[in-house]
Amino acid sequence: MTGAARRGTPGGVSFFVTGTDTGVGKTYITALAVATMRAEGRDAVACKPVCCGDRDDAGVLAAASGGMDTDEVNPVWLRSPVAPYVAGLLENRRLSLEEMAGPCRRLLARHETVLVEGVGGWEVPIGPGLKVSDLAVELGLPVVVVVANRLGALNHTLLTVQAVKARGLRCEGLVLNQLEDRMDTAAITNKGVIEDLTGVPLLAHVIHGQDSIEGWW
Repeated sequence: MTGAARRGTPGGVSFFVTGTDTGVGKTYITALAVATMRAEGRDAVACKPVCCGDRDDAGVLAAASGGMDTDEVNPVWLRSPVAPYVAGLLENRRLSLEEMAGPCRRLLARHETVLVEGVGGWEVPIGPGLKVSDLAVELGLPVVVVVANRLGALNHTLLTVQAVKARGLRCEGLVLNQLEDRMDTAAITNKGVIEDLTGVPLLAHVIHGQDSIEGWW
């Protein structure tokens, strides 16, 4: 199925949203992007195939997607607040690739643009022999990497971009997310060098509390 879901309905381009780590603001950025596109009149929705722990992220994405049903946005919900692989062990549940990819493909068939948000970082284990990167490859979407703008971001970003390219997917670019109001030297200088170091474009720099985003779409 690789590459089969690259676009949504005619005229739209969809993306897989990953992050350099957990807690970097993937849901925040995905919701901002979907809400901005919808405000522009685009048929855009979000999908988070797997949630672990609470379901707050899915609720945020459902609201940004025009009030979609949470179960449609998030088809797989594991209650344990750990990596999906561990949650599956704790809950005696083994996830399949189709269980996650199938609902994404159905949304892609119905909507102009779908932003599929991964869980945690690029190589987070979902099940035995299955990682977030495998889901991204199955969908074949261009990848947007959300980067928490802080000390250590350059190393994490380089590793993530290299890993995306190693799986044969196009890294569309980076979104630098400001998690705090204050900016130290690392946060100030990251923006100036991150494109040169990774070889992919900086699509947006989102300031803490920002309520819209410039489109890369």
